[in-house]
Order: sequence, then C-alpha cells, then structure tokens
Amino acid sequence: MPTTTASEATIEWLLSGDPAIRWHTLADLVHAPAAEVAAERARVEHEGWGADLLAREDPDGLWAGGACFPGDYEWGGDEPGQPWTATMHTLQTLQLLGLDPTSTSAQAAVRRIAENGRWEHDHQPYFAGEVEPCINGRTIQAGSYFGTAADIDVTPIVDRVLGERLEDGGWNCEVENGSVRSSFHTTLDVLDGLLEFERATGGTDAIREARRSGEEFLLQRGLMRRLSTGEVIDEQILDFAFPFYWRFDVLRALDYFRDTGATPDPRIAEAVELVRSKQRPDGTWILDRAHPGRVYFDLERVGEPTRWNTLRALRVLAWWDAIA
Repeated sequence: MPTTTASEATIEWLLSGDPAIRWHTLADLVHAPAAEVAAERARVEHEGWGADLLAREDPDGLWAGGACFPGDYEWGGDEPGQPWTATMHTLQTLQLLGLDPTSTSAQAAVRRIAENGRWEHDHQPYFAGEVEPCINGRTIQAGSYFGTAADIDVTPIVDRVLGERLEDGGWNCEVENGSVRSSFHTTLDVLDGLLEFERATGGTDAIREARRSGEEFLLQRGLMRRLSTGEVIDEQILDFAFPFYWRFDVLRALDYFRDTGATPDPRIAEAVELVRSKQRPDGTWILDRAHPGRVYFDLERVGEPTRWNTLRALRVLAWWDAIA
C-alpha cells in the first residue's frame, strides 16, 4: 500500500502561513509539545484570519446582521450562490480556524449571540435551533464547541435531530418537503454536531448509536457513491473546498472520520486514494472549488496551492497509512 508523508519543505510552507494553519500543523503533523501548540493557537484571536473575522462582528454579536443570511439579503435576487457572511457560517469558520472557545472574544461573541440572535425561519432564539437538521447540526456543533464556558445548552436540538433520523440511518433537510432518503450533506452536518456534543458532554448511548448509523450510511456508499447504481452522487463532491459550509465533499468526510479517532474503515479506501491522487509533485494540494457566495475575504484562491487542503489531506493520509 502506498504511503504519503509530509516533506520538510511542505511542513515549512505550512508553518509559514496563518496562525490557524501553524497551530494545526504543529498539533497534527509535527506533534509539537502542548505548550507550543497552545501558544500558537492563542494567536488566532489576535492575528490573521481569525482576528479579521472577529473584527467584523456587529455590536449585537451577530455577523452581517443575520443568523443564516445577512440582514440585507434579498430573497429571489440575482446574487450568485448563498451569502457566507452571516453568523452561522462565520462561527463555523472560526471553529475550523481553531479559535480558542475560552478566549475573551469567543465568549463575548457567544453570549451576545445567545441574547440577540434569532433565526430567519420563525425568529427562534439562535441556540434553540430551527427546523432544518442541516442548520441544527451546525448549531449543535457551534454551541458545543463555543458554549460550554458560556453555559449554552443545545441538548434540546440534539434531542430533536435524534428523532429526525431516517430509516436509512442519516438525515435530510428536505424531509418537510417529503424526502425519505438521507442526504450526504445533511448527514455529515449532523454528525459533526453530534461528535462535538459528545466531546463537550460525554454523550449518551442514544447519541452514539445515532452517530454510528449516520456513519454507516456514508460508509456503505464509500463516501461518494449511490448505493443503488454505484455512480458518484455528484461530481462536485470530488472537489475539495475550504471553507465547506454545509456542503459535503470527500476530503471533508474523511477528515470527520479521522477526527473521531476510530480505526479507518476499509470501505473508505477509494476515497483515500482519491485524496492521494490529487497531491501535486511539490507535495501540496490545490483548492479545487470555492462555493459561490458573498464572503468577507478569500482565505485562499481556487486553482492555487492551498495550505488548508494540504494540511487536511496530509493528516487524513497519516491516519490511514498508520494501519498499513
């Protein structure tokens, strides 16, 4: 079985990036001492991408004046894609950057969001969630990651999504419109939330069983193929985007399974080899796609070498290759 390791040059390139990249690299690839990792992580609040996003927060704690959509968003307009500047997407990006949830900025933001945030659906309080499991999964994730020190309790949303699991083991935001089959996108959104909730609370047997069933839904399909025909569900999932927001792709899914700490399942072998095949001769990966929509700034540019995809691909491959 082939293996992929990070060259010294690639590690140096990663360490020359934003603090968010540097601390993840130190933790996941270099395995640096905890104190060194923590010191680098603390810089996310005050430097680079993390500081830039935090500086754009509104006085009431929201971003762009809205929960899922900016306050000035015109429904039915001709704006391409979905705006990614509102609170839900920004919180997710800050978590991916690794903003310390106990930091002053994070705690102040979460408390203001809890007080002032309301969903566009029916004006529900932000950390009470709304009706779509794809949104609720991400709210569980943010509430679990940022909310422990701020006394945010997302247990009622967890209970809701546990009751919304479909017979095939996953979830779908289109259930209210009659869908009876799970969605790759929604299922992974919920799995991310449940995993973070388990970390924060210890979880329950019901949560662990639900997470296993959602994982099995994806694993049966090799993270990419229809169970009925074996065809790739959508060619776009073979492209690796960052940030990924609510969208599924193969690298995002693999990184979730790595993050669980479980031994790799052999059914993901094809997905792993897809990742390996995308490595360039210089040891990097490119940014395949940016999901269209309004952003504050580009973290990286499509078609160019990307530290985020390189970091995530290398840690996924190290996890897989460890069982070879």
